Amino acid sequence: MSPLRRISLAGLIALMVGSGILHLVKPAPYVKIVPRALGNAELYVFWSGIAEILAGVLLLIPATRRFGAKFTAVLLIAVFPANVQMALDGAVPDGGFLAGSDLMLWLRLPVQPLLIYWAWTFANHRAEVTESRPTT
Repeated sequence: MSPLRRISLAGLIALMVGSGILHLVKPAPYVKIVPRALGNAELYVFWSGIAEILAGVLLLIPATRRFGAKFTAVLLIAVFPANVQMALDGAVPDGGFLAGSDLMLWLRLPVQPLLIYWAWTFANHRAEVTESRPTT
């Protein structure tokens, strides 16, 4: 794996684990964006945080990276309705750069497919391992 690819992987792992930890230690902002039709928002926030941490760990381990990449992509698809809910609800006072502006909330939506693609690029990990083996 090239150095740039390793940096990209480290960034994705940090994003997933960091987001998962935030879900667990500061759940209130996430609870607000769980689509109301789902019900028990606290439960969804807790388990999505655990799933995000798990995704990062799976990406970290070479033997599970391929599965981890697919798991991450599916997870990012699954949480997309929460991003839509957040945009529909509008800016949050003191929401910072991403959540404090209606415009940023709507601009964030097209970023999700890019994150999904980013995760999916690591689904071919087995091919990268094969390519990096020295030939004898």
